[in-house]
Amino acid sequence: MIANKTFRRAIQSAAAAAFLATTMLSGLAHAGPTLDKINQRGTIKVGVGTTPGFFAPDSDGKWQGFFIDFGRALSIAVFGTPDKVEFTSSSPQQRLPALQSGEFDILLSGVTVTTTRAFKLGFHFGPTVFYDGQGILVRKDLGVTKAADLDGATIGAQSGTTGELNVADFFRKTGKTFTPVTIEDTGQFIDALESGRVDAITQDSSDLVGKRTQLKKPDDYVLLPERLSKEPLAPAIAGGDDRWLELVNWTVNATIQAEEWGITSANVDEFLKSEDPAIQRFLGVDPSFANDIGLDPKWAYTIIKTVGNYGEIFDRHLKPLGWDRGYNSLWTDGGLLYSPPFR
Repeated sequence: MIANKTFRRAIQSAAAAAFLATTMLSGLAHAGPTLDKINQRGTIKVGVGTTPGFFAPDSDGKWQGFFIDFGRALSIAVFGTPDKVEFTSSSPQQRLPALQSGEFDILLSGVTVTTTRAFKLGFHFGPTVFYDGQGILVRKDLGVTKAADLDGATIGAQSGTTGELNVADFFRKTGKTFTPVTIEDTGQFIDALESGRVDAITQDSSDLVGKRTQLKKPDDYVLLPERLSKEPLAPAIAGGDDRWLELVNWTVNATIQAEEWGITSANVDEFLKSEDPAIQRFLGVDPSFANDIGLDPKWAYTIIKTVGNYGEIFDRHLKPLGWDRGYNSLWTDGGLLYSPPFR
């Protein structure tokens, strides 16, 4: 009799646990409109720019770049494969309205986190994936070595970006003057500089490094050392879908955490043998953690195996352009990259 009662209690407990798990997973799967649309559509729509190293189609038309790899990592987190993602180039003037209207599920186009975009436009931002700052690219024959030397210069800035305000603020604070030239089409930046229409152009330094490589004579131009602003670049999504936001957050964090542990695309299989319980949870050797949050146990493993950790992504796309890690180093190396714990 006692044995039967014990058996019945065990069955009841198991049934209750199964019901709770099903309820939790159901709630996670239908947590918001964006993720539901992504699942129904079968692809993630991503807005990007056109800056070499960060996002640009190759000779075969396939998108490559630093931000592109984070889009593929998101596809893995949602679908288990890197290929269910659609990249579309969008100008700074078009990208924010397109995100608001639902044309994109996410912007991976070098969007700066600002108060106005968070409160007024209602955007949510994932972790900063690139710590940037606004710079100035000038003709070397001007003989200037710092931004303050550009007193009276003609400077091109792209409309619809934070760059217009930042450069105006800089010259106002330094007591210098300049003539602003607003340029709408990012492709006209190079023409304006090479033709002499402007003495310099200003944008995020990440954009300027890429544009310098596109000039006919790159060595005739120099990026000045000052940074006129803080430009933390992060994934941007529309508000109203907490589950989608957390997928973005933890996809980025996974690449950072993997680098901190020394897990790379080349050695990730060796780490499957690790006895560290945190690494076992991270790589899905212990599936209970991923099951609890409603993800495939191998989601982080597949991201690292496919696109690599943050350092690999950086070195693959940005190091060839001359970028140093700088602020984009791990916190353990004096940088600003820091992942919350996976537990």
